[in-house]
Amino acid sequence: MSITSETELNGMKRISEVVGVTLKEMRNYAKPGMTAQELDEYGGEILKQYGARSAPKLTYGFPGWTCISVNKEIAHGIPSSHKILQEGDLVNVDVSAELDGYWSDNGGSFVLGQDLHGHQPLIDTSKRILHKAIHLIKGGVRISDVGKLIESEARKSGYTVIRNLAGHGVGRSLHESPEDILNCYEPANRGRFKRNSIVAIETFISTASNFANQERDGWTLTGNKGGFVAQHEHTIMITDGAPVILTAANEIWN
Repeated sequence: MSITSETELNGMKRISEVVGVTLKEMRNYAKPGMTAQELDEYGGEILKQYGARSAPKLTYGFPGWTCISVNKEIAHGIPSSHKILQEGDLVNVDVSAELDGYWSDNGGSFVLGQDLHGHQPLIDTSKRILHKAIHLIKGGVRISDVGKLIESEARKSGYTVIRNLAGHGVGRSLHESPEDILNCYEPANRGRFKRNSIVAIETFISTASNFANQERDGWTLTGNKGGFVAQHEHTIMITDGAPVILTAANEIWN
């Protein structure tokens, strides 16, 4: 969506704060031995307290309030009672929700407890690249230039990117135009970012895979070549200068 009034901006700020706080609190609540379902229900209760509705459940009938992906799962992981979190797991929580007709989306990968398997460098790289990509964006910048930056920075750090997952517009629904804010360079994409528009920017930084495949459950995405993926996402408002990071409450930089 494009922000045309103070009322719209305030609506986006409210829902963005809700999803940011929910993500932060879920990350703090997660403990080894807990099931993904328990963590998801905790996040669902926070959303309910704010009067917000789960975006994936509302839009797609997703079997959970949030998406919780663990280890080899890239995204859209089902928060089931059979998925038990372990010390050192690479966990990704993606929280998106609607409140009063406004939608916001954010997510982040983290290590549960001690970094027993050496995932932290991958996570740090994903955070750093997202931060750099966000601050490249302003009105008039080509969308493909963001993908080029993400792909280039990943390669410099010894990683690759998931080429068929992308950031997207958001605001009046979960997925809006532009729907093709890729993590890789696509020269045919001549679209440009527009001032005052709302987009969700996300990184998918990978140790091995470069494409995501859907599993038999119809939701979970895993890599075509194995390995691990770290994802981080913020919803922002584009300006002519520094962007407004609406979901900053999740404090992914820490």
